[in-house]
Amino acid sequence: MASPIQSLCVFCGSRSGSNPAFEAAAFATGRLLAERGIRLVYGGGSLGLMGAVANGCLEGGGEVIGVIPGFLMDLELGHTGVTRLEVVTDMLARKKMMADLSDGFLTLPGGIGTLDELFEMLTWVRLGVHQKPNGLLNVDGFYDELISFCLHTQVEGGFISAANAGNLIVSTEIPDLLDRLDEAARTGPSAYHTAS
Repeated sequence: MASPIQSLCVFCGSRSGSNPAFEAAAFATGRLLAERGIRLVYGGGSLGLMGAVANGCLEGGGEVIGVIPGFLMDLELGHTGVTRLEVVTDMLARKKMMADLSDGFLTLPGGIGTLDELFEMLTWVRLGVHQKPNGLLNVDGFYDELISFCLHTQVEGGFISAANAGNLIVSTEIPDLLDRLDEAARTGPSAYHTAS
């Protein structure tokens, strides 16, 4: 049976971070997407984890679509070696195009922009804008506190149901996360529930 995820959007940092495991995981993610025949959609950057995930996919023979705002392209931060590079007007247009081109989302380590992208896609699921799965790769414990906050603190505080919290699919292993995203794309996300 063919995978429902033919194109996966990866959100990640434009910096490499302080732990070499972050860049290694980004590169390995790109390679695995290429091996599985899944198109990579990402933020179009050439540096940091963005560059690593794109380069991993390209080196594995995969297809890579970058989406970058014009002001970042003007700073020569765009990856000119990708299969296709879309230059858009601003960050909002970037996010919308990345979402439209993808069947699911996977978040690697990154900064505040990465978190913005992760939470917007989760919000869109909750509001019924799309039904695409959202995964979080917890590399070397980077997201431990965030996972606890999303899956426990928000639920215990009454702001989100446990079922909806489960729409964030978490793993420490890339193959496992891709398999679980594939399964979630088949079954669909948890329907909206009031917090309880």
